[in-house]
Amino acid sequence: MLSRRRTLGSGRFSMEVSALGFGCMGLNYNRGVAPERSAMIALIRQAAERGVTLFDTAEVYGPFFNEELVGEALAPYRGRVAITTKFGHRIVDGKHLEGQMNSRPENIRKAAEASLERLRIEAIDLFYQHRFDPDVPIEDVAGAVNELIREGKVKRFGLCEVGARTIRQAHAVQPVTAVQSEYSMMWREPEKGVLPVLEELGIGFVPYSPLNRGFLGGALNEYTRFDSGNDNRDTLPRFTPEALRANMAFVEALSRFGRSRGGTAAQVALAWLLAQKPWIVPIPGTTKLARLEENLRAAEMTLTSAELHDLNAAVSRIEIVGARYPAAQQRQIGQ
Repeated sequence: MLSRRRTLGSGRFSMEVSALGFGCMGLNYNRGVAPERSAMIALIRQAAERGVTLFDTAEVYGPFFNEELVGEALAPYRGRVAITTKFGHRIVDGKHLEGQMNSRPENIRKAAEASLERLRIEAIDLFYQHRFDPDVPIEDVAGAVNELIREGKVKRFGLCEVGARTIRQAHAVQPVTAVQSEYSMMWREPEKGVLPVLEELGIGFVPYSPLNRGFLGGALNEYTRFDSGNDNRDTLPRFTPEALRANMAFVEALSRFGRSRGGTAAQVALAWLLAQKPWIVPIPGTTKLARLEENLRAAEMTLTSAELHDLNAAVSRIEIVGARYPAAQQRQIGQ
């Protein structure tokens, strides 16, 4: 059982959740051949039974079918767990138009009402703007979510993959509960500008891909192929065979560190994240019960200051090969 809790945000819009959440995207989207729907519903429910109270999805995952899966799975747990979802990509006739954004206020409202129906809930616990929209002032986005909060359709506001200036501008209109961005031992960019402003403003942080899209779990190598047609890792520079081969040194370093402490590489990576700040709540995902249990046990691993120093020193000597995103996708973040 995962008994430890953490708080995202502060004041009226704070949110107490389990120390680790569950990223639901990969259950049937962008992570290879999807397992049977019934099995993934059972896995989500196993997570809830084991104490996970934060479940993350988005309308663009599919589009739509990941939200439908999450809504069905968590219907028996209504009121006991929090479901977060996201808006902001342009979706026309059920098709995601790659690279195009739509955070116009009227579309935010439309997205919220549709997500409520798919998720089978009365209010969205935390509603993120999935990516910054350069055509819509962030103040207008925050204002639109503020209206939905006043109407009771949304409880809290979040942002994804944005920089310090955008966070400040949005927070001044509608307090931000959490920012979600990629953050792991292999991608530490948020430490430079984002984490300091979150600490200053009392905003929580939700790292996605805390295990570098499964790589830090140790099951991927240069012979792994991502060619199912439903796996975006096939497009990422860090997942070429050459990069996977070079970056295995990182996994080996975590495994060595964890072995003497009774932990796996994945558990070390998650424990490292939890040790950074008390308002950080990672959301690892998986399709396997054994991996779910492994991830949740990371909350029990406490790293001392000396251990963190030694771990950081060990991995700092390893050169990471491959960018995390192609250039076009990288341009959509950090604004």
